[in-house]
Amino acid sequence: MDGNISERKKKILQIVVDEYIETATPVSSKAITQKHLTDVSSATVRSELAALEDQGYLIQFHTSGGRIPSPKAYKFYIDELMERSELSSADVEYIRRSFERRAASAESIVKSVADVISELTDYTSIALSGPAEETIGNIGLFPCGERRALLLIVTDLRILKDSFISLPEGTEEEDVEKMSRTLQNIFVGKRMDCVREAEEEAMQAFESYRQICREVLDAMLAYTSRREVVLSGGSKSLRHPEYDDVGKVRTFLSLVESEDKIGKLLSDGTAVKIGVKIGSDGEIPEDCSVVTASYSVNGRQMGTYGVLGPVRMDYAKVVSVLQSVGDVLEKIVKK
Repeated sequence: MDGNISERKKKILQIVVDEYIETATPVSSKAITQKHLTDVSSATVRSELAALEDQGYLIQFHTSGGRIPSPKAYKFYIDELMERSELSSADVEYIRRSFERRAASAESIVKSVADVISELTDYTSIALSGPAEETIGNIGLFPCGERRALLLIVTDLRILKDSFISLPEGTEEEDVEKMSRTLQNIFVGKRMDCVREAEEEAMQAFESYRQICREVLDAMLAYTSRREVVLSGGSKSLRHPEYDDVGKVRTFLSLVESEDKIGKLLSDGTAVKIGVKIGSDGEIPEDCSVVTASYSVNGRQMGTYGVLGPVRMDYAKVVSVLQSVGDVLEKIVKK
């Protein structure tokens, strides 16, 4: 923010942002003096509001009306002025129970997180699973119909069982069992994202079954690159008054209906614990914001999660939810 801004201007800006987030109506000098700064005159507050508008932090649509924050104001508010809110014990318990109830299936954890975030924030939540930093515990091929085998991989996080491998004519069950033992010898104990490093060893070990080995390797490499995009509460953000405008609704829906766009929003923020993009930042429409969090447990990235909604978002609540979800997620996964 401008270096010459006074503490009073900062306080007034914080009041305007908090009031506008709560009421969705422009904030007047009268409202500020009556509710917050009772020892300051309306004339003084009007002067400070005008100065903040000149500096690009407030917007006034009508001369006699109140003011609303600009994207520039929200960014400063988040960085400097926002008071962190604490979730209630009931909300924290809801997060814990939601994860414990669904933690039996590690494959569902991304969906669980998205659902919990949407429920607690009342906005649309988005999630992107982390890279495949998981260790192979078992791997095998199982005959499945004529000239096909099911590739089954058990990791410390999930069970992968949706790849079928073509078998050459004349392949016996004993051959498939031998291939499974070979796969186990090579891959058990290795991380999924290190599969390519064992490619040459595997191809040599499979000798006359190199085509089968190639299909197995391709399936494993596909798993390591696959990142699931999940959306929950797709219509929740549309309940807010900003989306009474049909054009804004279309813009919002075009964003949430595109997995590529959502994936780009989330993958851009994986290096930061909490990231905020407000209007026209990157791929975001000018009347939308996204708050993201990247979660790691024991150095392993579990995924990136976020909230998508109007620029007039309850940032304090959203950040608190994302941080609390991360804390509970870490405790659950470590068990």
